[in-house]
Amino acid sequence: MKHTEDVAAVVRYGSSVADDSELRLCQNVTGKRVIELGIGTTSNSIALATGGARVMAIDPSAERIGALRRQAEEAEIAVQTHQGEVGDLGFLASASVDLVIASHSLHDADDLARLLRQIHRVLKPEAAFIIADTHPIAAMLARVGGQQVVQHAYGSGASRTISDLFMALQRTNFRIDVIHELMPLNTRTPMAPAVLVVRAKKLGV
Repeated sequence: MKHTEDVAAVVRYGSSVADDSELRLCQNVTGKRVIELGIGTTSNSIALATGGARVMAIDPSAERIGALRRQAEEAEIAVQTHQGEVGDLGFLASASVDLVIASHSLHDADDLARLLRQIHRVLKPEAAFIIADTHPIAAMLARVGGQQVVQHAYGSGASRTISDLFMALQRTNFRIDVIHELMPLNTRTPMAPAVLVVRAKKLGV
């Protein structure tokens, strides 16, 4: 199978928002070991493996794991899978991973600090961790009668504030180098960003 130099055109951070063809956060993944934490409707593992990465997807759902395996077989590419909680990374060797991506899969993490410590442990020095999730402002809104209205407090429930995420990354020895607040592309006059994307680099060893 022919691999491309860059998978930017197909790595996605949500529905109807800019993908990595514009953001270019993944860069060249050829030959790199990449972990995807959580499997979305369209797994980024397929895109990353097509780009030449050695990919493992981790997800607690046997159904999603099975669906990804079928997608990989149909695409004739190799993707490793591991059924387990996204925070249970003890089976991975320290400093063995070049990139970790979590797209809309961290909002259910009860102990974010523990999860970040595990991600920090498995990443190589200066390697990147990319997070995409519902923007905390978008999480405040709900559509009522064809209009978006505020129905939830900022940072309530599973939605974390930007400062919560920033401080959690800083305390676990990550340096944030990129933040994107992605506006929805399917709305003519969007009032708020739909997705927050953060790239953080591991500091230390």
